[in-house]
Amino acid sequence: MKRRWYRLIFGKLMGWRITGAFDPGVKKCVIMVLPHTSWHDFYIGLFARGIIGLEMHYVAKKELFVFPFGVYFRWMGGAPLDRSGNQNKVDAIADIFKKRDVFRMAIAPEGTRKKVTELKSGFYYIALKAGVPIVPVAFDYGRKQVVVGDYLYPSGDYANDLAVLLPTFVGVRGRCPDQGFDVAQFLAQGAVA
Repeated sequence: MKRRWYRLIFGKLMGWRITGAFDPGVKKCVIMVLPHTSWHDFYIGLFARGIIGLEMHYVAKKELFVFPFGVYFRWMGGAPLDRSGNQNKVDAIADIFKKRDVFRMAIAPEGTRKKVTELKSGFYYIALKAGVPIVPVAFDYGRKQVVVGDYLYPSGDYANDLAVLLPTFVGVRGRCPDQGFDVAQFLAQGAVA
């Protein structure tokens, strides 16, 4: 019943659609979401998740998961990130993947809603360390569509793998286009940080 409401609001009222598909058999992955230019991305992601109908998650510092808000954050797919013991973020998140049967983690490699010229590479090294694929997902406000790209298992060659992932985002317009990472320019320069 909820999916019907999501489809009605997202598709009929808002005029959005989803292209591409998640493989329900893939229980663990890193969902690379670009561009991330506005707080509106949050509810676009919620609608897309509701229509797709698969568990999807995110991580946040463990301090956010205390009562009463912790209940809400967990219900929304949140996983508390415990970095005690001098563990870095990549290792800490890879441990979450190991402990769970299902963990599809959404992350915005821009790391902010402000203009950036480089992507943060943590999403890639989390997937590599956890042994899970990366799924590129674009929120295209220009065409009003959420685009689910092809899965990629990281090879360990960040530059080459990024060159395979980024074409999913070429021509995609964020809610605030001037704030988005310029994928086309980045690919044209052949620059990988």
